[in-house]
Amino acid sequence: MGLGTLPAGVLVIRHAPTAWSRSGQHTSTTDLDIDEGGRQLAGCLRDALDGVDPPRLVLCSPRLRARATAHILGFDDRLEITDDLVEWDYGSYEGRTTDDIRKERPGWSLWEDGGPGGEKIDQVAIRVDRVAARLRQETGRVAVVAHGHVLRVLGARWAELDPHTGKHLALDACSLSVLGYEREIPVLHLWNHVVN
Repeated sequence: MGLGTLPAGVLVIRHAPTAWSRSGQHTSTTDLDIDEGGRQLAGCLRDALDGVDPPRLVLCSPRLRARATAHILGFDDRLEITDDLVEWDYGSYEGRTTDDIRKERPGWSLWEDGGPGGEKIDQVAIRVDRVAARLRQETGRVAVVAHGHVLRVLGARWAELDPHTGKHLALDACSLSVLGYEREIPVLHLWNHVVN
């Protein structure tokens, strides 16, 4: 089943699942590939996008899981890799789940605390603001393929909100969102749509 006529704007795609995304392990610098189920989900999304104006440019994280998703979606010939789209650096919390972290640090929140030796939210927002500025300069359909937390910050910053607002924007693996405008106001036209 296709997506019909999507609103004009930026297609935002979170990479397909990996073993760690399924287990809830924070994954930034660990360069995992998507799993077999993730390949199938990406194939479903590719089929659903059939008939939608294809993006002429795709900004993509350099991580394998993002590039593999973009490949399945058929974006190889228009891919531009940018380090500004790498996932939030979790520091020493890389590979750990929130439940595990909270056993030693009750009440921990990535959004408020970051990870030891990793990035704070303001550092992520600086990278994301560069991506948003670039997207605002582009014309025609463009896309972004990256990771859950960095894309949640992008959604918030696109809508001119505080980056912490991203904590309210759940984003599933292999989901599709659309950033655009209502008149001159930046809006989220679609958020966290998953094709099965």
